[in-house]
Amino acid sequence: MAKWKVGIGVIGMGWMGQVHTRSYRNIPMRFPDSEITPHLVICSDNVEARAKQAQTMFGFEDTTTDWRRVIEHPDVEVINIATPNKLHLEIVEAAAAAGKHILCEKPVGRTPDETAAIERLAREAGVITFVGFNYRWTPLIQHLHNLIQRGELGDLTHYRGRFFSMYGSNPYGVLSWRFDFETSGYGVLGDIMAHVVDMALFLVGDIKRVASTKHTFITERPLIVPGRGTHYAVGQLGDETGTVTNEDYVGAMIEFSNGTRGTFEASRTIYGPKNQFAFELNGTKGAAMWDFERMNELQLYQPGDDNKHDGFMRLVGGEQYPYHGRFNPGEGSGIGYEDLKIIEAYEFLKSVKEKTQQSPGFSEALAVAEVSAAMIRSWKSERWENVTPLRQE
Repeated sequence: MAKWKVGIGVIGMGWMGQVHTRSYRNIPMRFPDSEITPHLVICSDNVEARAKQAQTMFGFEDTTTDWRRVIEHPDVEVINIATPNKLHLEIVEAAAAAGKHILCEKPVGRTPDETAAIERLAREAGVITFVGFNYRWTPLIQHLHNLIQRGELGDLTHYRGRFFSMYGSNPYGVLSWRFDFETSGYGVLGDIMAHVVDMALFLVGDIKRVASTKHTFITERPLIVPGRGTHYAVGQLGDETGTVTNEDYVGAMIEFSNGTRGTFEASRTIYGPKNQFAFELNGTKGAAMWDFERMNELQLYQPGDDNKHDGFMRLVGGEQYPYHGRFNPGEGSGIGYEDLKIIEAYEFLKSVKEKTQQSPGFSEALAVAEVSAAMIRSWKSERWENVTPLRQE
């Protein structure tokens, strides 16, 4: 098999841009049989020092503070977007017009309508797209998905999904772009509820209607002080403050198209859980529980007709589950968050190589946005709202 070299351009070299870049670099080592050879052509960041540091760290051939140069570069075939949400629409529009394939972090758009516009631009351009819904690549999640698809848990009846994170729990946490509607769009709805919704769509299926509520617990935060850090920095008593303009919490009751009932919750100001992305699901033949804080474990209940296994079993990661053996050969040797991003990057480039759109692309991002739009309507109307199409023709 001949090696396939693909030119990569990364826009946004903060933490997530660095994660994506490391992922591309690791594909030849973790998936050598694929013969995919990512070529790091150029990266951009509005902070020149950060762009230069990324070039030194990762070996990009060139660097810039103007993201348009990344798209215009003749050797770049793939655009990786890891910028604040405000820039996604403009970058996707330019990349799609240039015929470049696109991996974009979630949320793809600041609002559901913006996501729909982005999906249309990419679809009309005929480019391959991918979205950073990385948790679905967890080997034990892939295993559970296969069990569900084979009917081994029976008909699903209940689903409870949540994402509880403490990243915004400190009231002195600075007013970064994540807390600003103009820059970020919605708060936890786009940031972490998107993962909850995507996981539910992946495992259970389409959602019919929702009843939702939202709240902002911390309404004022210290402004960022130059030289004292950004984003996750912590201010001090007496600092000048600004208003938080999006939500800290979203909760919802859910009715799936197949009759499954459930609940979703997401919070960035909850106190206690560090990064608890978790779910429990129940079917007529079994049940399962998973928590990202223990991502290499799956609690599985499959008693069978003889009831010999009448209780939850603890499965631990191992090479018998999808992708796991690419990272660790033995059972009980866990993999981590960045390994999921390597799988994501591999599946994206494989999709580009084979010229076949795979999941999750912008179509799946649009499905999440349609659920989000129904939640927004519901917290305004204080009623159940149906999930309706947003696709733009």
